[in-house]
Amino acid sequence: MTDASATPPRAPEPAVAPRLIATDLDGTLLHDDKTVSDRTIAALAAAERAGIEVFFVTGRPARWMDVVSDHVHGHGLAICANGAAVVDLHRGRRIVEVSPLERAVAIDVVDILRSAAPGTSFAVERTGGIHYEPHYPPFHRDPAAVIAPAEKLLAEDFAPPPAPDTTGIDATGIEVTGIDVGEGDAGRIGADALGGVNGAAPGPAATGVDDISDTLTAPARGSATAQDAAGGTEAAVFVSSTSGIDTPAGHINTTGPNQPVLKLLAHHPEMDPDAFLALARSAAGGLASFTRSSPTALLEISGPGVSKAGTLARCCAERGIAPAEVVAFGDMPNDIEMLTWAGTAYAMANAHPDVLAATDHRTESNNNDGVAAVIERIVQGR
Repeated sequence: MTDASATPPRAPEPAVAPRLIATDLDGTLLHDDKTVSDRTIAALAAAERAGIEVFFVTGRPARWMDVVSDHVHGHGLAICANGAAVVDLHRGRRIVEVSPLERAVAIDVVDILRSAAPGTSFAVERTGGIHYEPHYPPFHRDPAAVIAPAEKLLAEDFAPPPAPDTTGIDATGIEVTGIDVGEGDAGRIGADALGGVNGAAPGPAATGVDDISDTLTAPARGSATAQDAAGGTEAAVFVSSTSGIDTPAGHINTTGPNQPVLKLLAHHPEMDPDAFLALARSAAGGLASFTRSSPTALLEISGPGVSKAGTLARCCAERGIAPAEVVAFGDMPNDIEMLTWAGTAYAMANAHPDVLAATDHRTESNNNDGVAAVIERIVQGR
């Protein structure tokens, strides 16, 4: 999307004093060059000093959170992968909670989309990194990515290579190359949704593997369920050390076999992005959650009921924060559930038309520090 030519009208401030600010990153908080402006850094710090919690709620994976890791205070948590992962930015981007997409469901979705939209290619984002099919666009190199058919990448015994070398062949003889994943609306500088960059690289350097070495032995404190705030669908959740204290049973598998699948990515080389999303939801919407945040036809597919809204709602409930006390910011379709759940929601001036239609409030574009402008007014009014 492009910046609006005129400054959006100033929206009224929330009727209820905000206790939490939830903001998307690419196309919202970050400038198009993937930086956080000095003005935004100052506004985020002022909000925290005023007692307002800040949550980054993004489609990015944990390993692409370096760009904002220094700007979360207090709790240190961020919601990543469109709600499929909660990440502790204070502890090396450690994944502390996952809401996985079941392998069997992902395989069914692959089969359905292959039939409904011939030419679709897939990538699989697991807790330890991304792997993709040969025809999936190589947006950005990831030396740890395995290239194989989606069915192999989703196999029960799939295990990524343990130690890829720099020549493109790892120690087990499996060819590796690849892409990394950032949020799709990073595509304003040529990146695709959770598919990496097509030209300029995103803020953090991509390594392809999170800097954590946990192994999953059992869900901490057993399995939990999360109610999706938008659709009311329950999604399975595995919780690990949300209090910041590791437990032997609470480690999330990010390096070994059978890593949880955070999302499936589906790319079509020719279809209109919104038409592709509508087709996928019609064909397989009963199996999984479909959204998009890229300017290209790239879908982000999560477990049923998994969304930014559902995970944010759970995090707020744990803190005793009501929806009316939340101010949210976003720009793309993957933000809509969060924006409609929050008591006060702002669409960026550069937002997708569906986001503009779903929200009552507007702020300036991401490049004009629209999030910071609203935060400054909120803090001044306290």
